[in-house]
Amino acid sequence: MTRSESREQAFILVFERSFHETPFPELLENARLAREYTGGDFAEELAEGTLSHLPELDTAISSHLTPGWKIGRLGRVARSILRVAVFEMFFREDIPDSVSINEAVELAKKYGGDDDSAFVNGVLGGIARAQSTVEG
Repeated sequence: MTRSESREQAFILVFERSFHETPFPELLENARLAREYTGGDFAEELAEGTLSHLPELDTAISSHLTPGWKIGRLGRVARSILRVAVFEMFFREDIPDSVSINEAVELAKKYGGDDDSAFVNGVLGGIARAQSTVEG
């Protein structure tokens, strides 16, 4: 499985979790039974890492939304894509931000609405710029 396919599986797991608070092992088991999930280590590391850092990720995403918007107002697809991408940007130093952003935009094109890819790109670009300012 490619890293792109693993990211897609991680996104799907995070998306599925957005409907109910299921412990991660149970979420994986349900995915294996319901849709023959075979995500692999990278997908599971991304999904589990994302889910274990939701408050921090949501704070970062929220700080780059249009004033007056709250993260709960975002659609589940865009919110799940953003969460996985921001997890990569914050916690996976082996993955350039540009790769995380591009992969998230592609997922938004595939699964999101008409404007989701541009929205995801804008939010993640803002987070990347803020992160480089802090690090630089």
